[in-house]
Amino acid sequence: MFRIVAPFITGKHDGMSFFVFIFVRNRATLKDHELINHETIHFYQQMELLFVFHWLLYVGFYVWKRLQGKPHHEAYRSIPFEEEAYAEDKNLKYIFERRPYAWVKYV
Repeated sequence: MFRIVAPFITGKHDGMSFFVFIFVRNRATLKDHELINHETIHFYQQMELLFVFHWLLYVGFYVWKRLQGKPHHEAYRSIPFEEEAYAEDKNLKYIFERRPYAWVKYV
């Protein structure tokens, strides 16, 4: 897994996991252990679903929540992948304890 400083990340987001890369807004966020842990959880979620299926499900969950009438931020936060990552990003040992497909319990 590679960590890359990516100044193109804007808005309220400081990081993003895509394939084998974790993009962060600036060098300071590289030291934010909770952010890196959050994005690493997403990396393992993506690996479990062979990357492409994760992205398809991610978009599908988001669209489903929007069709239910939820505003953007609420729809985003209620995606099972995000729920798991936000619930466990402060637990820096979680990656070592995490069971495969742990995100399913948030569906």
